[in-house]
Amino acid sequence: MQLNGATVLLTGATGGLGRAIAAALAGRGATLVLSGRDAEALEQLAAELPGSGHRTIAADLSQAGAAVKLVAEAGDVDVLVANVGLPGTGLLTDYSEEQIERLLRVNLETPIRMARELAPKMAERGGGHMVFVASLAGKAASPRAALYNSTKFGLRGFALGLRADLGRSGIGVSLVSPGFVREAGMFADSGAKPPPGLGTTTPERVGEAVVRVIERNKMEIAVAPIQQRLASHFALASPGIALRAQSGGFARRTAEDLAERQSGKR
Repeated sequence: MQLNGATVLLTGATGGLGRAIAAALAGRGATLVLSGRDAEALEQLAAELPGSGHRTIAADLSQAGAAVKLVAEAGDVDVLVANVGLPGTGLLTDYSEEQIERLLRVNLETPIRMARELAPKMAERGGGHMVFVASLAGKAASPRAALYNSTKFGLRGFALGLRADLGRSGIGVSLVSPGFVREAGMFADSGAKPPPGLGTTTPERVGEAVVRVIERNKMEIAVAPIQQRLASHFALASPGIALRAQSGGFARRTAEDLAERQSGKR
C-alpha cells in the first residue's frame, strides 16, 4: 500500500528505533499518531517530523487495558507499527511476578490486542497494514534471554499466522526483525558489545525496512548483516547445535553482560 496520505499508529515512538521509524514513515508522506509514555518527548518528536497533522497519545502499554484504549483514541488508522518493547534478558528466577507480567504484556499481549481491535476496522475500510517489530531473537534462542526469546518467538508466530488469516481481506501483515543495532535501541542503550564477527546495523535501516514491508507487502525483513541472518536461520533449523555453540566462551559472557546491563529496565 502507499504511505503517502496514510495514517500510521506507531508505538514506542520516542525510543531510538521509534524515532528512526517515525522519520522514515513521515518522509514517505504518512501522517503519524505517535504513542509513548513521555508526552513532552512525543510532542517534540511530532514537531521535528516532516509533514503536518501528526498527533500524539501518551500511553503506558504495560497497564491492563491500555492497548485497547490507545486504539480507540487513535481513531481510523491505515497502518499499525507495533514497535514498543522491553528487554527481557536475565534468568527467569531473577524476575518477579509483576516483572514477568509487564514484559509479556508489553512485548506480546499489547500487539495482539491492538491487532484484534484494528483488524475489523481495517477490513471495513477495504484494507490496511500491520507491522510487528520483532527481533532475530525470535528465531535464535540464547542464554540469559528465555523470557525475551519467548515474546519474540511468540510475536513472530502470531504475525505469520495473522498474515495467513487476513490476507484475503486486503490487510497486509509483516515482520521487521532487527539483529544487533548500534547507535540506538535497547542493545545500543545497554552499552554491551556484540559477539565479534557478527556486525551491527543502524536504526535508519530498521526504519527503511518498515517502509519497505508496508509498500511491498513483504512478509518479513531481517535487518542485520548477512552473517547474523545466516546464524539466525541456522539456529532456527538446528537449535540444539546453535545452543551448544553459545554455551561457553565469549557468547555466554556477552549474554551475561547484556543481562546485567539491562536489569534495571525490567
